[in-house]
Amino acid sequence: MASPPPVERTRLPDRPPEPPPEEAQVYAVAMPPGTAGEEATPAAPGQTVRIGLMLPLRSETLGQAADALRAGFMAAWERDKTGFDVAVIETGDAPDEVLPAYQAALGQNDIVVGPLARSAVTALAASPLVTKPTIALNHPEGREATSLPPQMVAIGLSIEDEARQVADWAAQDFPGGEALVLSGGKEWQRRIANAFAAQWQRLGHASKTLELSTPNGYLSDPELTALRARLSSEPVELLFAALDADQARQLRTALNAPPLGDIPLYGTSSLNPGRVSLLQGTELNGVRLLDLPWQVQRDHPAVMTYPRPEPRDEARLSADMERLYALGIDAFRVAREIALKPGQPLVLDGVTGRLDIEFGNGPAKFRRVEPAAVYRNGVAVPLPPASSQQ
Repeated sequence: MASPPPVERTRLPDRPPEPPPEEAQVYAVAMPPGTAGEEATPAAPGQTVRIGLMLPLRSETLGQAADALRAGFMAAWERDKTGFDVAVIETGDAPDEVLPAYQAALGQNDIVVGPLARSAVTALAASPLVTKPTIALNHPEGREATSLPPQMVAIGLSIEDEARQVADWAAQDFPGGEALVLSGGKEWQRRIANAFAAQWQRLGHASKTLELSTPNGYLSDPELTALRARLSSEPVELLFAALDADQARQLRTALNAPPLGDIPLYGTSSLNPGRVSLLQGTELNGVRLLDLPWQVQRDHPAVMTYPRPEPRDEARLSADMERLYALGIDAFRVAREIALKPGQPLVLDGVTGRLDIEFGNGPAKFRRVEPAAVYRNGVAVPLPPASSQQ
């Protein structure tokens, strides 16, 4: 059976509206001093920095993602806990639940990490509440047109950002080349197809987009036959696949005969189902993609520093939950660096990529660059740094 589609990392779903809980539940891993409502002041040198980690741990839609983030965050805190206390604050995921919990968290913490739900990030960004360093775990809706408060930085994983970075990479490999962008019918696939196409055209290159139907999760055989004919009569320099890994393998199998098999194929981390679902065989050999160091650079010093997440109920984590665990690690590391180096530009060799951060001097800026990889014998292996856009 086809593997499930990846977590839609820039549109984590919101749970249906329901009455807010009587109060936010706070689980102190290391309980910060002070009482609710007490105004906290920035930690002075030598003082403990108090971090509030806000997550919807019991949400029906976001609970699993929140738990993976929490586990990664605490793994990073365990390694570098000196001088830092963490309070895990359980909230709902709707804005009317998150905003009061956030306001209360400001009174007991120097830095707040969260929220996770996209709608909650949007509401918080539009509110006057953000008066202390806040590290959002997702991006707001209408991201390009939304200005974040100066004390807020959004570090969520974005598959659209990956697609834009892939376009930059492919443009280096094929300057002036024409691309055919192939998409399935899922909303997340259309989003990354549009992100790649827009960036490709912004770079001055021509592209066409073709949406393939996916009955029962598989590509349609008649459409693959038609695609072969089209590529034979209208050749392009490269293909971009806004597909999942099984669909990409189908595509490569259909195009494996020369000269079509020689057309370079690029994609995002959606083509990598992770090591729990290795794609045995050589069908994807040569396919180029981006993914987090956590997934494709396991011998990287920064990655080797942290433990792998523990499976629960004898079920191993999916690739997307692994990525969210990695985001939790980097969320703590970003919070730690902001506390230790206030107002300084930060460059972090993170487990989710190279992170460039400006925080504390005007509007915050954040950029993540993920490593390039290529499939070899069913495994996505990293390419030298010069192979991707830096």
